[in-house]
Amino acid sequence: MPTPSTPSGHVLRRSSRRVQGFTLMELIITIAVLAILLTLAVPSFTSVINSNRLTAQANELVADLQFARSEAVRRNQRVTVCPSVDSAACSGAADWSNRIITAPIAGGGVEVIRVSTAKAPLQLGGDATSIVFRPDGMARDAGGLLQDATITVCLPTTKPAENLREVALAAGGRVSTSKREYDTPGACP
Repeated sequence: MPTPSTPSGHVLRRSSRRVQGFTLMELIITIAVLAILLTLAVPSFTSVINSNRLTAQANELVADLQFARSEAVRRNQRVTVCPSVDSAACSGAADWSNRIITAPIAGGGVEVIRVSTAKAPLQLGGDATSIVFRPDGMARDAGGLLQDATITVCLPTTKPAENLREVALAAGGRVSTSKREYDTPGACP
């Protein structure tokens, strides 16, 4: 049998090495190990994802409160943060999943400055029906006293166990967040 050559006349030599690849058995073992690792990892990913959803929503609520406070000072007028069902007016409800930030306009009425919505299954609830920041940047109740309010962000799950974030407004302006497990695991208030 003649030795193969290229058009330029160079002689090609056959390699004695075989082309290597994966055998079917190696591929099956690799897939089995990967399946076991995924089975162990997915529950912790669920916990991380849910925890991040809770934290992100609590941070968005904190941002709304800080924005309302800064707008009250900048506009030199009252700015209200409140729950809303139609994104146009305060509802006076305890469900803060949909909320608006409003400011009064000349001639009466209010201007909606910002609308925020939490995606289900996140649940937001609070002990206040609205938070009103005055031009001095402080939140005060109808009687003029510094307002304290707590709004909870909850996800009805046991992963993570700490399924509740509390956003607290204290002394009329200081906002803090904390996380804890609700009294009934996997439920929301």
